[in-house]
Amino acid sequence: MATDLTAPRTAARPDVASIQRRTLRLLFTTQIIGGIGVTIGIAVGALLAARIAGTAVAGIAQSAGVVGAALLAVPVTRIMARHGRRPGLVLAYAVGAVGGLLVVLAAATRWVPLLFLGMLLFGGGTAANLQARYTAVDLAEPARRGRQLSLIVWATTIGAVAAPNFAALADRVTTGWGLPPLAGPFAFSAAAFVLAAVVLLGLLRPDPLLTAQRLAAAEAPVTDAPATAVAAEAPAAGGAIPAPAPVKVRAPRGAGMRVAWSVVRGQPAARLGIAAVAVGHLVMVAVMAMTPVRLGESHADADVLRLVGIVLSLHIAGMYAFSPVVGWLTDRLGRRAVILGGVGLLLAACAVAGTAGHHTPRLSVGLVLLGLGWSGTMVAGSTLLSESVAAEVRPSVQGLSDLIMGLAGAGAAVVSGFVMQFAGYPVLTLLAAVAAAPLVALALRPVPTGAPDEEG
Repeated sequence: MATDLTAPRTAARPDVASIQRRTLRLLFTTQIIGGIGVTIGIAVGALLAARIAGTAVAGIAQSAGVVGAALLAVPVTRIMARHGRRPGLVLAYAVGAVGGLLVVLAAATRWVPLLFLGMLLFGGGTAANLQARYTAVDLAEPARRGRQLSLIVWATTIGAVAAPNFAALADRVTTGWGLPPLAGPFAFSAAAFVLAAVVLLGLLRPDPLLTAQRLAAAEAPVTDAPATAVAAEAPAAGGAIPAPAPVKVRAPRGAGMRVAWSVVRGQPAARLGIAAVAVGHLVMVAVMAMTPVRLGESHADADVLRLVGIVLSLHIAGMYAFSPVVGWLTDRLGRRAVILGGVGLLLAACAVAGTAGHHTPRLSVGLVLLGLGWSGTMVAGSTLLSESVAAEVRPSVQGLSDLIMGLAGAGAAVVSGFVMQFAGYPVLTLLAAVAAAPLVALALRPVPTGAPDEEG
């Protein structure tokens, strides 16, 4: 059902608080399920690709999943802008399930092009998980946006931290069914994506985005101002965020990437939000993607899956377990402060992991710091971006952010495999740290007078 921006103002106002609570509970559940599906695949994807096509190609195969998530953000957010969050999330999970089954077939046939196609579509699961964080703030109160977004990010912890350790069990079980080694985890991922899609299809009603758009259309004064003129909802002293003075903007229904880009160009706060999300993801993917290969250099095959499971579980705990604290700090201290803290943690992570050698405990500490830094840039950047643009164009701008983030991560994954093969893991972490440094300058850059920004 398309959004009706001409709905009469006399229509009964929905119980927003009740809808938001129901939405958060549902998203919390599906994030657990989807997190299991995504993380099982990530845990073994590089190893499977390395065994089928070689170490250098392992990075390309991993990047295919990131590219898939990025590219799927475009049609998924366009569907969301026209028809709401529910059909977009269901489509993304369904595509991810198809991708997981294709990876299983590629492992059985050892056909590299099919592996790349499967990994590309497997990114649908990641796309759905990422878009869920935006779904959580469609109806959130301004002063609680950071915390409620971070709650959905945190929900992934429950499934994602345990998922790498399930990879070995899934591999043993499916090997007994006749599947080749490392293929079974992707079969389990496909099943998890299907379950998440079915739950959302049946229960995500009423749609939070359509409800938010109807409320914005009914309550805001009408203006002919362009979307870029809408002020960001800014934290006041002490970190609290006052209720915005919304403006009803005549934006194209289902606006695409061109409109989204024009909106972002006029919003310094939106540009910082997108940059924080993209740079944090780039650094995280570059280092994390090659960590299983790094462990494989110094451990036997019998031990490597177990160690990968432990190290990646700690890394994912860093990404998600403390996100409620990150969300609280985002609301309390402001978006820029948390972004800067996240960058500092990313730089520390690169230093620790790059100098760990083959000392697995120290490498694990570096991966935990890497996850914490990603959490800071992701939660604060996503919150800042969401509140910096009007409701009518918000899905398209969020899709643009995920597209840029995915392409940044994909480029990092591609380069990481070649850097790993020809220069080694320490050089890879050094280059990742260099890539993170410019974000500090952007976050500290003074905002021109009169430009909307999270500092008001």
